Amino acid sequence: MKPLLTVNNVKLTIDERPILRGVNLVVNEGEIHAILGPNGAGKSTLASLIMGINELKSPDEGEIIFKDKLLNGLEIYERAKLGVTLAWQEPARFEGITVEEYLKLSGRNNPELDVVKCLELVGLDCTYLSRFVDDTLSGGERKRVELASILAMRPKLAVLDEPDSGIDFASMEDIANMIKTMRENGTTVLMITHREEIAEIADRATLMCDGRVVQTGNPKEIGEKFKTMCVKCEVRNPELVGGK
Repeated sequence: MKPLLTVNNVKLTIDERPILRGVNLVVNEGEIHAILGPNGAGKSTLASLIMGINELKSPDEGEIIFKDKLLNGLEIYERAKLGVTLAWQEPARFEGITVEEYLKLSGRNNPELDVVKCLELVGLDCTYLSRFVDDTLSGGERKRVELASILAMRPKLAVLDEPDSGIDFASMEDIANMIKTMRENGTTVLMITHREEIAEIADRATLMCDGRVVQTGNPKEIGEKFKTMCVKCEVRNPELVGGK
């Protein structure tokens, strides 16, 4: 498969604290790739660097390359024009904008846009079209609307930061199906999570801990390693591995 996003030896220190310690990652075109890891592993910081948000336009060292284009230093809108978008862990609020207006704005370059279908795919019905994207929606509802906006947009790469955040366990199937639909519609998905259940829908998964990539491979194998690594951690407690 052809690489779409390549992260080469990315290092980042914030307030004298190393956050990313030489991260290497390849996301192939047309795949769902999960990044799994505990809180504080550096997953969301990596997502911010890919999108260029939170004043993180460039790593201290290393490169982030999207379709042979260096992303280092680019503004958010420049990355968006290339086809990169990000769904926030905490979905945004837009006072005075209805869900229908939000989805139509997101999908303005999608000639096949069907806003009702986008809502249905994230488990919401057409009654939400007239709702406002503000605090009248619960956090879980806003999360679904934001994911529907990405379906409407059809970017080349969607970075989903904790797409299961604020979503109850019974709704996980909706989210999983929506992510699969993104791929079917031609969007490559980089999904960041700390739940191995959602990571299992990926084609490949990468385990991160303490700002490092521990392993990339089969999602089920990575999920099993994630479940046990906090007890017997090869990164933070190497002396516990192999009887050392």
